[in-house]
Amino acid sequence: MGAVSCRQGQHTGVSAPQKGANIQGPWARGWKSLWYGMGTIRSGVGELWELQWHQRPHQEPLQPALRALEKPLSEWPVPQFMSVFLPEFPMRPVGGQQELKILGLVAKGSFGTVLKVLDCAQKAVFAVKVVPKVKVLQRETLRQCKEEVSIQRQISHPFVHSLGDSWQGKRHLFIMCSYCSMDLYSLWSAVGCFPEASIRLFAAELVLVLCYLHDLGIVHRDVKMENILLDERGHLKLTDFGLSRRLAQGARAYTICGTLQYMAPEVLSGGPYNHTADWWSLGVLLFSLATGKFPVAAERDHLTMLASVTHCEAETPASLSQELSLLLHELLCQNPLHRLRYLHHFQAHPFLRGVAFDPELLQKQPVKFVMETQDTWPSPLGSMPFKDFDCDLESLGHSISADSLL
Repeated sequence: MGAVSCRQGQHTGVSAPQKGANIQGPWARGWKSLWYGMGTIRSGVGELWELQWHQRPHQEPLQPALRALEKPLSEWPVPQFMSVFLPEFPMRPVGGQQELKILGLVAKGSFGTVLKVLDCAQKAVFAVKVVPKVKVLQRETLRQCKEEVSIQRQISHPFVHSLGDSWQGKRHLFIMCSYCSMDLYSLWSAVGCFPEASIRLFAAELVLVLCYLHDLGIVHRDVKMENILLDERGHLKLTDFGLSRRLAQGARAYTICGTLQYMAPEVLSGGPYNHTADWWSLGVLLFSLATGKFPVAAERDHLTMLASVTHCEAETPASLSQELSLLLHELLCQNPLHRLRYLHHFQAHPFLRGVAFDPELLQKQPVKFVMETQDTWPSPLGSMPFKDFDCDLESLGHSISADSLL
Protein backbone atom coordinates (compact mmCIF):
# COMPACT_ATOMS: atom_id res chain seq x y z
CA MET A 1 0.00 0.00 0.00
CA GLY A 2 1.13 3.56 -0.60
CA ALA A 3 0.69 4.20 3.12
CA VAL A 4 1.11 1.94 6.09
CA SER A 5 -1.17 1.76 9.08
CA CYS A 6 0.01 -0.09 12.15
CA ARG A 7 -1.38 -0.88 15.58
CA GLN A 8 0.77 -1.47 18.62
CA GLY A 9 0.86 -5.12 19.62
CA GLN A 10 -0.77 -6.31 16.41
CA HIS A 11 1.62 -5.59 13.56
CA THR A 12 5.39 -5.37 13.48
CA GLY A 13 7.99 -4.80 10.84
CA VAL A 14 5.84 -2.40 8.83
CA SER A 15 7.40 -0.74 5.82
CA ALA A 16 7.56 3.01 5.65
CA PRO A 17 5.56 4.66 2.90
CA GLN A 18 7.48 5.74 -0.15
CA LYS A 19 6.55 8.68 -2.34
CA GLY A 20 4.59 7.39 -5.29
CA ALA A 21 4.91 3.73 -4.25
CA ASN A 22 2.31 1.10 -5.14
CA ILE A 23 -0.12 3.50 -6.72
CA GLN A 24 -3.28 1.59 -7.59
CA GLY A 25 -5.53 4.43 -8.65
CA PRO A 26 -5.35 8.08 -7.71
CA TRP A 27 -8.65 8.36 -5.93
CA ALA A 28 -8.53 5.52 -3.50
CA ARG A 29 -5.26 5.44 -1.60
CA GLY A 30 -7.24 6.91 1.30
CA TRP A 31 -9.49 3.89 1.28
CA LYS A 32 -6.66 1.39 1.25
CA SER A 33 -5.40 2.38 4.65
CA LEU A 34 -8.80 2.10 6.33
CA TRP A 35 -8.14 -1.52 7.26
CA TYR A 36 -5.22 -2.75 9.25
CA GLY A 37 -2.90 -5.56 8.27
CA MET A 38 -0.71 -6.58 5.38
CA GLY A 39 -0.89 -9.30 2.78
CA THR A 40 -2.99 -10.22 -0.21
CA ILE A 41 -6.61 -11.28 0.00
CA ARG A 42 -9.26 -12.28 -2.42
CA SER A 43 -11.37 -9.29 -3.31
CA GLY A 44 -15.12 -9.25 -2.81
CA VAL A 45 -15.50 -9.12 -6.57
CA GLY A 46 -13.26 -12.15 -6.94
CA GLU A 47 -15.50 -14.08 -4.57
CA LEU A 48 -18.52 -12.97 -6.54
CA TRP A 49 -16.95 -14.23 -9.77
CA GLU A 50 -15.97 -17.56 -8.23
CA LEU A 51 -19.42 -18.07 -6.80
CA GLN A 52 -21.17 -17.15 -10.03
CA TRP A 53 -18.75 -19.22 -12.15
CA HIS A 54 -19.21 -22.44 -10.21
CA GLN A 55 -22.96 -22.07 -9.84
CA ARG A 56 -23.71 -21.42 -13.53
CA PRO A 57 -22.81 -22.97 -16.88
CA HIS A 58 -19.78 -21.19 -18.31
CA GLN A 59 -21.58 -20.02 -21.38
CA GLU A 60 -24.43 -18.39 -19.46
CA PRO A 61 -24.13 -14.61 -19.05
CA LEU A 62 -23.89 -13.20 -15.55
CA GLN A 63 -27.24 -12.35 -14.01
CA PRO A 64 -27.91 -9.53 -11.55
CA ALA A 65 -28.08 -11.59 -8.36
CA LEU A 66 -28.07 -15.05 -6.79
CA ARG A 67 -31.50 -14.58 -5.33
CA ALA A 68 -32.59 -18.18 -5.79
CA LEU A 69 -29.64 -19.34 -3.68
CA GLU A 70 -30.07 -16.94 -0.79
CA LYS A 71 -32.65 -16.70 1.94
CA PRO A 72 -34.04 -13.25 2.70
CA LEU A 73 -31.88 -11.29 5.11
CA SER A 74 -34.92 -10.33 7.15
CA GLU A 75 -35.30 -13.83 8.63
CA TRP A 76 -34.99 -14.09 12.40
CA PRO A 77 -33.34 -15.09 14.62
CA VAL A 78 -30.32 -13.44 13.09
CA PRO A 79 -27.19 -15.64 12.93
CA GLN A 80 -24.40 -14.44 15.19
CA PHE A 81 -22.01 -13.74 12.30
CA MET A 82 -24.57 -11.23 11.01
CA SER A 83 -25.84 -9.72 14.26
CA VAL A 84 -22.32 -8.99 15.47
CA PHE A 85 -22.07 -6.19 12.87
CA LEU A 86 -25.33 -4.53 13.88
CA PRO A 87 -26.43 -1.76 14.17
CA GLU A 88 -23.73 0.05 12.16
CA PHE A 89 -24.24 -2.33 9.25
CA PRO A 90 -28.00 -2.96 8.98
CA MET A 91 -29.30 -5.92 7.03
CA ARG A 92 -31.28 -5.35 3.88
CA PRO A 93 -34.03 -7.54 2.45
CA VAL A 94 -33.04 -8.92 -0.93
CA GLY A 95 -35.84 -7.06 -2.69
CA GLY A 96 -34.77 -3.79 -1.14
CA GLN A 97 -31.28 -3.66 -2.62
CA GLN A 98 -30.70 -0.86 -5.06
CA GLU A 99 -29.29 -1.72 -8.47
CA LEU A 100 -25.65 -0.80 -8.82
CA LYS A 101 -23.80 -0.72 -12.10
CA ILE A 102 -20.07 -1.31 -11.79
CA LEU A 103 -18.08 1.34 -13.64
CA GLY A 104 -14.65 0.14 -12.59
CA LEU A 105 -12.28 -0.95 -9.89
CA VAL A 106 -10.84 1.85 -7.79
CA ALA A 107 -8.48 -0.14 -5.58
CA LYS A 108 -7.85 -3.44 -3.88
CA GLY A 109 -6.47 -3.19 -0.37
CA SER A 110 -5.39 -5.73 2.21
CA PHE A 111 -8.91 -5.83 3.65
CA GLY A 112 -11.32 -5.27 0.78
CA THR A 113 -12.13 -3.91 -2.65
CA VAL A 114 -13.35 -0.46 -3.64
CA LEU A 115 -15.66 -0.19 -6.63
CA LYS A 116 -16.75 2.80 -8.64
CA VAL A 117 -20.47 2.28 -9.16
CA LEU A 118 -23.49 3.98 -10.63
CA ASP A 119 -26.65 3.95 -8.55
CA CYS A 120 -29.20 3.51 -11.31
CA ALA A 121 -32.07 4.75 -9.13
CA GLN A 122 -30.35 7.97 -8.05
CA LYS A 123 -28.39 8.33 -11.32
CA ALA A 124 -25.33 9.24 -9.27
CA VAL A 125 -21.80 7.83 -9.05
CA PHE A 126 -20.53 6.46 -5.74
CA ALA A 127 -17.60 4.54 -4.35
CA VAL A 128 -18.48 1.31 -2.55
CA LYS A 129 -16.01 -0.48 -0.32
CA VAL A 130 -16.68 -4.23 -0.15
CA VAL A 131 -15.16 -5.85 2.94
CA PRO A 132 -15.24 -9.60 3.64
CA LYS A 133 -16.57 -10.16 7.14
CA VAL A 134 -14.18 -13.03 7.75
CA LYS A 135 -11.21 -10.67 7.40
CA VAL A 136 -12.63 -8.27 9.97
CA LEU A 137 -13.09 -11.10 12.46
CA GLN A 138 -9.73 -12.73 11.73
CA ARG A 139 -7.84 -9.48 12.30
CA GLU A 140 -9.91 -8.59 15.39
CA THR A 141 -10.80 -5.16 14.04
CA LEU A 142 -14.55 -5.39 14.56
CA ARG A 143 -14.66 -2.58 17.11
CA GLN A 144 -12.70 -0.20 14.91
CA CYS A 145 -14.76 -1.16 11.85
CA LYS A 146 -17.98 -0.29 13.66
CA GLU A 147 -16.43 2.85 15.15
CA GLU A 148 -15.47 4.12 11.70
CA VAL A 149 -19.05 4.05 10.47
CA SER A 150 -20.41 5.39 13.75
CA ILE A 151 -18.05 8.38 13.61
CA GLN A 152 -18.82 9.15 9.98
CA ARG A 153 -22.55 9.11 10.68
CA GLN A 154 -21.99 11.67 13.41
CA ILE A 155 -20.06 14.06 11.16
CA SER A 156 -21.55 16.66 8.85
CA HIS A 157 -19.08 19.19 7.50
CA PRO A 158 -18.44 20.72 4.05
CA PHE A 159 -14.81 19.56 4.12
CA VAL A 160 -15.49 15.98 5.22
CA HIS A 161 -16.12 13.14 2.78
CA SER A 162 -19.56 12.16 3.98
CA LEU A 163 -20.86 8.63 4.42
CA GLY A 164 -23.60 7.76 1.97
CA ASP A 165 -24.76 4.42 3.31
CA SER A 166 -23.60 1.22 4.95
CA TRP A 167 -25.12 -2.24 5.09
CA GLN A 168 -24.24 -5.90 5.25
CA GLY A 169 -24.85 -9.05 3.29
CA LYS A 170 -24.19 -12.56 4.51
CA ARG A 171 -20.50 -12.45 3.68
CA HIS A 172 -19.58 -8.81 3.16
CA LEU A 173 -19.86 -5.33 4.61
CA PHE A 174 -20.64 -2.43 2.27
CA ILE A 175 -19.68 1.21 2.82
CA MET A 176 -20.86 3.69 0.21
CA CYS A 177 -19.54 7.24 -0.17
CA SER A 178 -19.65 9.89 -2.85
CA TYR A 179 -17.06 9.49 -5.58
CA CYS A 180 -14.18 11.92 -6.12
CA SER A 181 -11.84 11.39 -9.04
CA MET A 182 -8.72 12.93 -7.50
CA ASP A 183 -6.82 13.00 -4.22
CA LEU A 184 -4.30 15.54 -3.04
CA TYR A 185 -1.37 13.12 -3.22
CA SER A 186 -1.95 12.45 -6.91
CA LEU A 187 -2.07 16.16 -7.68
CA TRP A 188 1.09 16.76 -5.62
CA SER A 189 2.86 13.92 -7.43
CA ALA A 190 1.93 15.46 -10.77
CA VAL A 191 2.80 19.11 -10.12
CA GLY A 192 5.26 19.14 -7.20
CA CYS A 193 5.32 22.30 -5.09
CA PHE A 194 2.11 24.27 -4.60
CA PRO A 195 1.90 28.07 -4.70
CA GLU A 196 1.52 29.65 -1.26
CA ALA A 197 -1.94 31.00 -2.13
CA SER A 198 -3.21 27.43 -2.61
CA ILE A 199 -1.41 26.24 0.52
CA ARG A 200 -3.08 29.04 2.47
CA LEU A 201 -6.53 27.95 1.26
CA PHE A 202 -5.96 24.26 1.95
CA ALA A 203 -4.52 25.09 5.37
CA ALA A 204 -7.62 27.11 6.27
CA GLU A 205 -9.96 24.34 5.11
CA LEU A 206 -8.05 21.67 7.04
CA VAL A 207 -7.87 23.83 10.16
CA LEU A 208 -11.65 24.22 10.08
CA VAL A 209 -12.33 20.51 9.70
CA LEU A 210 -9.79 19.42 12.32
CA CYS A 211 -11.13 21.94 14.84
CA TYR A 212 -14.62 20.63 14.09
CA LEU A 213 -13.57 17.01 14.70
CA HIS A 214 -11.64 17.84 17.87
CA ASP A 215 -14.61 19.78 19.26
CA LEU A 216 -16.62 16.58 18.82
CA GLY A 217 -13.94 14.65 20.69
CA ILE A 218 -12.69 12.85 17.56
CA VAL A 219 -9.01 12.44 16.75
CA HIS A 220 -8.42 11.45 13.11
CA ARG A 221 -4.93 9.89 13.49
CA ASP A 222 -4.25 9.55 9.75
CA VAL A 223 -4.21 13.04 8.26
CA LYS A 224 -2.20 12.79 5.02
CA MET A 225 -2.41 13.75 1.36
CA GLU A 226 -3.81 10.38 0.30
CA ASN A 227 -6.75 10.89 2.65
CA ILE A 228 -7.74 14.24 1.19
CA LEU A 229 -9.98 14.10 -1.84
CA LEU A 230 -10.66 17.03 -4.16
CA ASP A 231 -14.15 17.86 -5.39
CA GLU A 232 -15.03 19.15 -8.84
CA ARG A 233 -14.17 22.74 -7.82
CA GLY A 234 -10.85 21.81 -6.25
CA HIS A 235 -11.89 22.05 -2.59
CA LEU A 236 -10.85 19.31 -0.21
CA LYS A 237 -12.73 16.51 1.50
CA LEU A 238 -11.07 14.75 4.42
CA THR A 239 -11.72 11.01 4.27
CA ASP A 240 -10.65 7.69 5.79
CA PHE A 241 -11.83 7.47 9.39
CA GLY A 242 -10.62 3.89 9.78
CA LEU A 243 -8.07 4.88 12.44
CA SER A 244 -10.17 7.58 14.09
CA ARG A 245 -11.45 7.27 17.61
CA ARG A 246 -13.43 9.25 20.13
CA LEU A 247 -11.14 10.81 22.71
CA ALA A 248 -12.62 13.01 25.41
CA GLN A 249 -10.88 16.24 26.36
CA GLY A 250 -8.17 15.39 28.87
CA ALA A 251 -8.05 11.72 27.82
CA ARG A 252 -4.96 10.14 26.27
CA ALA A 253 -4.34 7.43 23.67
CA TYR A 254 -1.45 4.98 23.44
CA THR A 255 -1.98 3.01 20.22
CA ILE A 256 0.78 3.43 17.64
CA CYS A 257 -1.16 3.88 14.45
CA GLY A 258 -1.21 6.05 11.35
CA THR A 259 1.22 6.57 8.49
CA LEU A 260 4.86 6.65 9.58
CA GLN A 261 5.98 9.85 7.84
CA TYR A 262 3.01 11.77 9.24
CA MET A 263 3.03 10.41 12.80
CA ALA A 264 3.84 12.80 15.64
CA PRO A 265 6.77 11.97 17.94
CA GLU A 266 4.42 11.22 20.83
CA VAL A 267 2.52 8.70 18.67
CA LEU A 268 5.71 7.02 17.42
CA SER A 269 6.87 6.61 21.02
CA GLY A 270 3.67 4.87 22.11
CA GLY A 271 1.99 7.80 23.83
CA PRO A 272 0.46 9.26 25.72
CA TYR A 273 -0.96 11.55 23.05
CA ASN A 274 -4.18 13.38 22.23
CA HIS A 275 -5.76 15.49 19.48
CA THR A 276 -2.61 17.59 19.06
CA ALA A 277 -1.08 14.68 17.11
CA ASP A 278 -3.32 15.66 14.17
CA TRP A 279 -1.68 19.11 14.05
CA TRP A 280 1.77 17.59 13.61
CA SER A 281 0.38 15.58 10.67
CA LEU A 282 -1.01 18.80 9.19
CA GLY A 283 2.46 20.34 9.50
CA VAL A 284 4.00 17.43 7.59
CA LEU A 285 1.35 17.75 4.89
CA LEU A 286 1.79 21.52 4.43
CA PHE A 287 5.58 21.20 4.47
CA SER A 288 5.35 18.64 1.65
CA LEU A 289 3.01 20.82 -0.41
CA ALA A 290 5.34 23.80 -0.01
CA THR A 291 8.67 22.08 -0.63
CA GLY A 292 7.88 19.04 -2.77
CA LYS A 293 9.38 16.66 -0.21
CA PHE A 294 8.71 15.31 3.28
CA PRO A 295 10.39 17.01 6.24
CA VAL A 296 11.92 13.68 7.33
CA ALA A 297 12.81 10.76 5.05
CA ALA A 298 10.80 7.55 5.37
CA GLU A 299 12.11 4.81 7.65
CA ARG A 300 11.35 1.10 7.87
CA ASP A 301 9.57 1.06 11.28
CA HIS A 302 8.23 3.36 13.95
CA LEU A 303 11.28 3.16 16.22
CA THR A 304 13.68 4.18 13.46
CA MET A 305 11.22 6.84 12.37
CA LEU A 306 11.05 8.18 15.93
CA ALA A 307 14.84 8.47 16.08
CA SER A 308 14.88 10.38 12.78
CA VAL A 309 12.09 12.74 13.80
CA THR A 310 13.63 13.40 17.22
CA HIS A 311 17.16 14.13 15.98
CA CYS A 312 16.40 15.82 12.67
CA GLU A 313 15.28 19.43 12.52
CA ALA A 314 13.37 20.05 9.29
CA GLU A 315 14.75 23.08 7.52
CA THR A 316 12.43 25.17 5.39
CA PRO A 317 13.83 26.47 2.09
CA ALA A 318 14.75 30.13 1.90
CA SER A 319 12.29 30.45 -0.99
CA LEU A 320 9.33 30.16 1.40
CA SER A 321 7.89 33.28 2.97
CA GLN A 322 8.72 33.96 6.59
CA GLU A 323 5.04 33.64 7.48
CA LEU A 324 4.72 30.14 5.99
CA SER A 325 8.03 29.03 7.53
CA LEU A 326 6.77 30.20 10.92
CA LEU A 327 3.52 28.24 10.53
CA LEU A 328 5.40 25.06 9.63
CA HIS A 329 7.79 25.53 12.56
CA GLU A 330 4.91 25.98 15.00
CA LEU A 331 3.06 22.90 13.72
CA LEU A 332 6.16 20.68 13.61
CA CYS A 333 6.93 21.37 17.25
CA GLN A 334 8.34 18.40 19.18
CA ASN A 335 6.50 19.42 22.34
CA PRO A 336 2.76 18.97 21.75
CA LEU A 337 1.97 21.52 24.47
CA HIS A 338 3.64 24.24 22.39
CA ARG A 339 2.10 23.17 19.07
CA LEU A 340 -0.53 25.29 17.34
CA ARG A 341 -3.88 23.66 18.05
CA TYR A 342 -6.73 26.12 18.56
CA LEU A 343 -8.76 27.97 15.94
CA HIS A 344 -7.89 31.40 17.31
CA HIS A 345 -4.19 30.52 16.97
CA PHE A 346 -4.64 30.11 13.24
CA GLN A 347 -7.01 33.04 12.76
CA ALA A 348 -4.35 35.36 14.21
CA HIS A 349 -1.40 33.75 12.43
CA PRO A 350 0.53 35.99 9.98
CA PHE A 351 0.36 33.41 7.18
CA LEU A 352 -3.43 33.10 7.45
CA ARG A 353 -4.22 36.72 8.22
CA GLY A 354 -7.15 37.93 6.15
CA VAL A 355 -8.45 34.42 5.40
CA ALA A 356 -12.18 33.98 5.97
CA PHE A 357 -12.49 30.96 8.26
CA ASP A 358 -15.96 30.23 6.97
CA PRO A 359 -16.64 27.11 4.85
CA GLU A 360 -19.30 28.79 2.71
CA LEU A 361 -17.07 31.74 1.88
CA LEU A 362 -14.06 29.53 1.17
CA GLN A 363 -16.10 27.37 -1.20
CA LYS A 364 -17.53 30.23 -3.23
CA GLN A 365 -14.68 30.33 -5.72
CA PRO A 366 -13.03 27.32 -7.36
CA VAL A 367 -9.39 26.67 -6.50
CA LYS A 368 -7.68 28.17 -9.55
CA PHE A 369 -4.44 26.23 -9.15
CA VAL A 370 -6.29 22.91 -9.06
CA MET A 371 -8.59 23.75 -11.96
CA GLU A 372 -5.70 24.98 -14.12
CA THR A 373 -3.75 21.76 -13.62
CA GLN A 374 -6.59 19.34 -14.35
CA ASP A 375 -5.02 18.35 -17.65
CA THR A 376 -2.00 16.96 -15.78
CA TRP A 377 -4.14 14.68 -13.63
CA PRO A 378 -3.81 10.99 -14.49
CA SER A 379 -6.91 9.04 -15.43
CA PRO A 380 -8.65 7.61 -12.32
CA LEU A 381 -8.09 4.08 -13.61
CA GLY A 382 -5.04 4.75 -15.75
CA SER A 383 -2.47 3.35 -13.31
CA MET A 384 -4.48 0.28 -12.33
CA PRO A 385 -4.22 -2.53 -14.88
CA PHE A 386 -6.98 -5.08 -14.32
CA LYS A 387 -4.42 -7.90 -14.27
CA ASP A 388 -3.47 -6.74 -10.76
CA PHE A 389 -6.87 -7.85 -9.51
CA ASP A 390 -8.48 -11.23 -9.09
CA CYS A 391 -10.87 -10.76 -11.96
CA ASP A 392 -11.65 -8.46 -14.85
CA LEU A 393 -14.74 -6.41 -13.98
CA GLU A 394 -15.64 -6.00 -17.62
CA SER A 395 -16.33 -9.73 -17.75
CA LEU A 396 -18.86 -9.47 -14.94
CA GLY A 397 -21.57 -7.97 -17.09
CA HIS A 398 -23.13 -4.53 -17.08
CA SER A 399 -25.16 -4.50 -13.90
CA ILE A 400 -25.25 -6.26 -10.57
CA SER A 401 -27.36 -6.00 -7.49
CA ALA A 402 -25.52 -5.11 -4.30
CA ASP A 403 -26.98 -8.33 -2.88
CA SER A 404 -25.13 -10.36 -5.51
CA LEU A 405 -21.90 -9.64 -3.63
CA LEU A 406 -23.20 -11.35 -0.50
